[in-house]
Amino acid sequence: MKIVADFHIHSRYSRATSSHLDLDLLARWAKYKGITLLGTGDCTHPLWLAELRAKLKPTSGGLYEYQGTLFLLTAEVNANFLSGGKGKRIHNVLLVPSIEAAERLNARLSRFGDLSSDGRPTLNLSARDLVKLCLEVSPDILIVPAHAWTPYFSIFGANSGFDTVEECFGDQTKEIFCLETGLSSDPAMNWRLSRLDRYTLISNSDSHSAARLGREANVFDCEPKYSEILDLLKQGDPKRFLFTVEFFPEEGKYHFDGHRLCKSRVSPEESAKNQNRCPVCGKRVTIGVMHRVEELADRPADAEAPQRIPFKRMVPLDQIISEARGVGVGSKAVEQEYLDLVQRVGTEFEILLELPEGALRKQLPPKVAEGVLRVRKEEVEILPGYDGEYGEVKIFGKTEPQAGEKQLTLF
Repeated sequence: MKIVADFHIHSRYSRATSSHLDLDLLARWAKYKGITLLGTGDCTHPLWLAELRAKLKPTSGGLYEYQGTLFLLTAEVNANFLSGGKGKRIHNVLLVPSIEAAERLNARLSRFGDLSSDGRPTLNLSARDLVKLCLEVSPDILIVPAHAWTPYFSIFGANSGFDTVEECFGDQTKEIFCLETGLSSDPAMNWRLSRLDRYTLISNSDSHSAARLGREANVFDCEPKYSEILDLLKQGDPKRFLFTVEFFPEEGKYHFDGHRLCKSRVSPEESAKNQNRCPVCGKRVTIGVMHRVEELADRPADAEAPQRIPFKRMVPLDQIISEARGVGVGSKAVEQEYLDLVQRVGTEFEILLELPEGALRKQLPPKVAEGVLRVRKEEVEILPGYDGEYGEVKIFGKTEPQAGEKQLTLF
């Protein structure tokens, strides 16, 4: 069975997220996107977990179901601790086998932080101790370092991270099987480090709103069972783990170095020449993901890695519609066009990744179809993101006319 999974999301109980993120909205947008299996996010929050217990229906495979969408218990937690005299803040995604296991886990974690303060709680314990505690609760909990390269709150981050997995997790490193690449890196960037070869690379949306679900995802060929999904993630089996869906990493908001206040977007090479200082004000720039990969890599950019899980790059459909129309991605016109397409033509993933060119050109507005095809060929221009600013994607050249309502509407 083909399963499209997005494990790392958030609910309305996390800070800086939509107040409307409930199960109804998540299940509806999962169908629009073509997501088969969705993480619940925030299962450490007592109110969200109570809602999950009340509404989710257990399946025979150890997953849960709500309005036709499968769910798996997940959470993101921040391990806040000292290592070598320096403060470390490392985010990890937890995959939890059941609501009962989540309740036991929360009882233990509540000793280290206020779980009700945020859906993404800060815990005063080390990453190593977090792993040990989770596995004492259940050996079937999977701990995944989240958005592994971002400057803040990640295992390899320039500001509070480490240079190796071993430095972070110590004697519990053997229990780490996966790494989440994050929006600002893709698998190819991670393949440049031979010491990461043993880890399965997964990709998730880290979505704070329903519309952003699935902007990165994982595609499996397996039975919808928690045990099988856990096994294929640990094994990194390319026969069952078919591919990941990726942002263009340049679009991520920490890909390049930079200083947002001065609007300085700086490549790693430029940073090195300028001692990591902003060319405008002279203050230290935020060191981005590409810079850190270059620092730690022991392979060239075109390196091959053993047993690679393939990946496909994607620009979300609403962004393609937005550029074709020449209006904002959050506009009513884009929303209406998007909903028309996913309800009339197919899910977002089917449109972006599977629909043949002839069907695209027949069923989509001309310029939207052209945009989808250009993205598939990776014929895009991107100004890399930096210091918290997303990159700017250009599918159509500046001289090309924007499509108007009549050009884009077939019916």
